[in-house]
Amino acid sequence: MKKLLLGNEALARGLYEAGCSFASSYPGTPSTEITESIAQYGEIYSEWAPNEKVAVEAAFGASLAGKRSFAGMKHVGLNVAADPLFTLSYTGVNAGLVIAVADDPGMHSSQNEQDSRHYAIAAKLPMLEPADSGECYEFAKYAYELSEKYDTPVLLRLCTRISHSQSVVEVSERTAPPEQPYVKNAAKYVMMPGNAKVRRPMVDERTRELTALAEGTFLNRVEEGSGELGVITSGTAYQYVKEALGEAASVLKLGLVNPLPEKLIRDFAAGVKKLIVVEELDGIIEDHCRKLGLEVTGKEIFPPFDEFSQNLVAAKLGAPKQSGAAVEEAIPSRPPVMCAGCPHRGIFYVLSKLKLTVLGDIGCYTLGAAAPLSAMDTTICMGASVSGLHGWNCAGGGDSVAVIGDSTFMHTGVNGLINIAYNGSNSTVIILDNSITGMTGHQDNPTTGYNIKGDPSGKIDLEALCRAIGIERIAVVDPYDLGQCEKAITEEVAAPGPSVIIARRPCALLKYVKAAEPFIAAQDKCAGCSACMRIGCPAISMRDKKAAIDPTLCVGCGVCAQLCKFEALRQQAN
Repeated sequence: MKKLLLGNEALARGLYEAGCSFASSYPGTPSTEITESIAQYGEIYSEWAPNEKVAVEAAFGASLAGKRSFAGMKHVGLNVAADPLFTLSYTGVNAGLVIAVADDPGMHSSQNEQDSRHYAIAAKLPMLEPADSGECYEFAKYAYELSEKYDTPVLLRLCTRISHSQSVVEVSERTAPPEQPYVKNAAKYVMMPGNAKVRRPMVDERTRELTALAEGTFLNRVEEGSGELGVITSGTAYQYVKEALGEAASVLKLGLVNPLPEKLIRDFAAGVKKLIVVEELDGIIEDHCRKLGLEVTGKEIFPPFDEFSQNLVAAKLGAPKQSGAAVEEAIPSRPPVMCAGCPHRGIFYVLSKLKLTVLGDIGCYTLGAAAPLSAMDTTICMGASVSGLHGWNCAGGGDSVAVIGDSTFMHTGVNGLINIAYNGSNSTVIILDNSITGMTGHQDNPTTGYNIKGDPSGKIDLEALCRAIGIERIAVVDPYDLGQCEKAITEEVAAPGPSVIIARRPCALLKYVKAAEPFIAAQDKCAGCSACMRIGCPAISMRDKKAAIDPTLCVGCGVCAQLCKFEALRQQAN
């Protein structure tokens, strides 16, 4: 049966058919839909973990117990999972273990660009890189065979364009292998130094075996074309090369991107007059070719950042530009903004008003850094706001707070708060509790009381957790109430010792949240002062020097009305 599937959906289908029985992930664009799709298969136990490190460790535990397992994440999540990843390279697996990582060239929804191939090289793990949905499906199934044959976790590298593009996949039925019996083996699985020293040479031997595999595997293939130009490429860059050059070049498409073949590349290079490497982000294949003594062109003409396109490849290689209809006029830019009725808006307005230093975190609330609120000073990585606030205050940095979402707090923010409580810094942490993981599309988390399938589950009580950590001052506020928020923030920043403010109101886009009657701007009362524009709500605009509210966007939160001294903003029903 043929289906049109996203790359993420196809990968999930491949895992399912290969007999995967356990999946643990943390949501992160562009990888989220892999595990959301897996959750639709009743044969696979699936879950959202608090973070990527936990997900990989849980997947290893399932592998150890004898069931094929999976963990998924985006590129920055692999940083969090790196600790177990490097040691799992030594221990190997029992049943197959596949770990998918989705890179984000161009930073569509990320705070940095990373090339996850570096992790495969550093950890000495095999990495497969599919170039379309069909290969996502096929490679996922084959990854389990590799994992069990070579006793290793296998990395699958996707990127935004592969994860979120669709192509036809011919699916089949699930074939679950027998469970692998667990045999106690401390020398293999207990990585104390003496055991690890013995395992280390085995990792190199496995790499040699996989390098030999790379010479003839179906994952790597040569597509004959012109003998004048040869292109070595992988992943989404392969698609751009084929669209730009067609049969005008011979192509060596690499699906196994670590370890890389040697003889296959040398033989390919010998058959062409000019050798080009086209790869997004870092020049890893290019450097490998140079180590083989080959004359190759790569990053001299292709940038080491941002995502490519067929027209970029065509332009760099002197090929005709791809045909297509051009937009006659420039499309106006549409910067991301917090939604109308976003519960974070009120907190950021107050923080901006109080002129506090705000250490921010990763989530849709990162948009609090944008004008007109401009109420955030840093954003580094998940949980860094809380840890950074402690350092800032210990260094005498001045009046400040950290802001972090409920899901991000559970991910790695709680560790920073433990540090604040343990070392007693005068730090105020604001947990923006919108009752969901908002930025990646409304996934549940340990604070919501529901699991990945929407079933009731254990629910973390944030107030009780903070008290258990050692935080004695805890305030809960409604972020729609600006006066209440300002009072709480002012008091807690001034108070000695650690404190937590929980700004609690569910995301306005959740299905169970019912919008109130929209507000209107009474033109006879509006003075045109633009005070209501200071919150940056997309439902509010100025027309003919008067405030105007779009009733199709307004959810009746009432934050704007609290800024109007002329009582020009009121609900329609009033």
